[in-house]
Amino acid sequence: MARKAVTSAQAQAIGPYSHGVVGRSDLLFLSGQTPIDPATGRLVDGDAGAQTKQCLANLRHVLEAADLTFDAVVKVNVFLTDMDDFAAMNAVYERHFRPPYPARSTIGVAALPLGASVEIEMIAAMPRE
Repeated sequence: MARKAVTSAQAQAIGPYSHGVVGRSDLLFLSGQTPIDPATGRLVDGDAGAQTKQCLANLRHVLEAADLTFDAVVKVNVFLTDMDDFAAMNAVYERHFRPPYPARSTIGVAALPLGASVEIEMIAAMPRE
């Protein structure tokens, strides 16, 4: 399968993966982003709301590298280490999207890279050429 990587200097990969990949379809698959501040290379301080905000900022940069916005997002997967953080995550998340909202799953996990509380991945629709 032919793949085209989409990379942003404002998001950091902490493993062997691309920030985003466009395959043979018109979909851009964005790798999960943890709340790493690109200026420091460290997790942002704060609660799940602050971490969600940084995850979404990192994802926005990857979308922008593909000339897209959050309006192109069709599916989101959110991973939380504590489901009690759902309301804080959701309050920040909802400010980044407008109706009709993307489909979304929120999954409770035991742990995330670097001790993050939140990780978010997305699928966006690319314009047809």
